[in-house]
Amino acid sequence: MNFKNLFLVLGLLLAMSCKTPTDVYKIEGKNININDSLPTITSIENFIKPYRENINKDLDSVLAYSVDTYSKADGYLNTAIGNLMADVIYDEADPIFFKRTGEHIDFVLMNHGGIRSIISKGSISKRTAFELMPFENSIVVSKLPGANVKELLDYLARAKRAHPISKLKIVLDKDGQVIESLVHEIPIDFNKTYYVATNDYLINGGDGMDFFKDSEDIFVLDYKIRNALIDYFMKTDTINPVADDRFIQLKE
Repeated sequence: MNFKNLFLVLGLLLAMSCKTPTDVYKIEGKNININDSLPTITSIENFIKPYRENINKDLDSVLAYSVDTYSKADGYLNTAIGNLMADVIYDEADPIFFKRTGEHIDFVLMNHGGIRSIISKGSISKRTAFELMPFENSIVVSKLPGANVKELLDYLARAKRAHPISKLKIVLDKDGQVIESLVHEIPIDFNKTYYVATNDYLINGGDGMDFFKDSEDIFVLDYKIRNALIDYFMKTDTINPVADDRFIQLKE
């Protein structure tokens, strides 16, 4: 073998010895269910126990009292629990909005699906607020042109669902058409703009509420719905919400 061939063979052997395998031939996995059957690690349990107890004590501290049990399934176009949530959002958010802008919120629209629990008869606590609103949704205010307010009304008329509203009144005829719409008991002027409080999910078209996408301006209050509920409960001794005439359909 001449030197040229010898160097060639040595080079090939060196290259082969330095090559790192990159092909993966088999991957194995194991599914481990996280449930009560997993053994407790005493040291970790003892470490977190005082924190858990403190959190539970805070969550279960009584803030108010509910005279009855309320569910979003209780009514047709408006429900006591939905009316309560929308009214709470108006009452708690409007002073903040006015302080920042010099304007008042005209009305509130939330989504029926955003109510995630009932309110049980008896004591109301912070845990109640977390059960009603387990998500991190915050209150935002849309400056909505009248034409889009008309779309909003048409949406609610088609949906025929108890989406929570406050300071807004809608009357449908027997065929489901809007025949009356008022804000603060004043007929809606579709040539005006209105300040509509909603949440950060709906403002982006959630639940098909695309009319919010044409907002002239959006005001982020940095105020979670859950916190608004807690603030309301803390200063309210007893809640007794009712279904009313804010959204109705005539039979004749």
